[in-house]
Amino acid sequence: MNITLRQVAYFIAVAEAGSVSGGAAAVGISQSAITDALKALEEQTGTRLFERHARGMVLTYPGHQFLRHARTIIAAVTDAQTALKTRPEAVQGSLTLGVTSLVSGYFLADLLARFRRNFPNVSVRVAEEERTYVEHLIGNGELAVALMLVSNIADRSAIESEILLRSESRVWLPPGHPFLARESVTLAEIAPEPLIALAIDEIDEAATAMWRGAGLRPNRVLRTASVEAVRSLVATGAGIAVLPDMAYRPWSLEGDRIEALAIADRPPTLDVGLVWRRGSRLSTPAETFIQLARTYQPARGRLG
Repeated sequence: MNITLRQVAYFIAVAEAGSVSGGAAAVGISQSAITDALKALEEQTGTRLFERHARGMVLTYPGHQFLRHARTIIAAVTDAQTALKTRPEAVQGSLTLGVTSLVSGYFLADLLARFRRNFPNVSVRVAEEERTYVEHLIGNGELAVALMLVSNIADRSAIESEILLRSESRVWLPPGHPFLARESVTLAEIAPEPLIALAIDEIDEAATAMWRGAGLRPNRVLRTASVEAVRSLVATGAGIAVLPDMAYRPWSLEGDRIEALAIADRPPTLDVGLVWRRGSRLSTPAETFIQLARTYQPARGRLG
């Protein structure tokens, strides 16, 4: 029996939700149908794709690899549907796309590749800048559209925004950490732990607001501007981290495992989205990019 698109979609749903029940709710079918599809998929691939735990479903390393291919499959099908709706050769011109460093690392490459595949007659130039400067360029009309965090836009009177993804924050832990025996932990419980802080402006600003809002002072033992350094340090037990799901990957570059646990306080989400100048008349390439981005389903942090 061949692998079906339905099995692939159900696999992604469970991986994203972290549980069979969550995956079933996401796609609107019964848990038994999801379970049967996953069982058949593992039999067809000859590989165990998930580890079953009391806290839910966790991808194995082969499952992590299969997930990348699964996303590519679904993206290709979506691209085909988009191509049937829009005559790509009719969309021509140029597009200058703004992006911030954090968002570019997790969303830009795949989204831009899809746009270029669908609309090859559009010339795209990318300008990566700090969030405040991207806002300035959008407000001045020097950028048509930008992909960035929209949770903390400074001047909403001049900028229109649309959320593509809300990313919750979780606590990243090394395997065997005592917190992993729990369903969730509070910020008050996290604060005394040795904390690895990611010193990227957007993340640093959000983290500072989170801790200040909770009336807590975290035990920061190290600050780094490298997400990969945070992963390696957490995986080897140097500390823990509180970061959004969009940055989460279950493996460090060295192949060490990183776990993620829910935070009971439910800190404010970091929202990724599109921005453009309020009241401006968008070019056809800019409007087309926005339309394609609306159909895009980026990889969520828990997935790896």
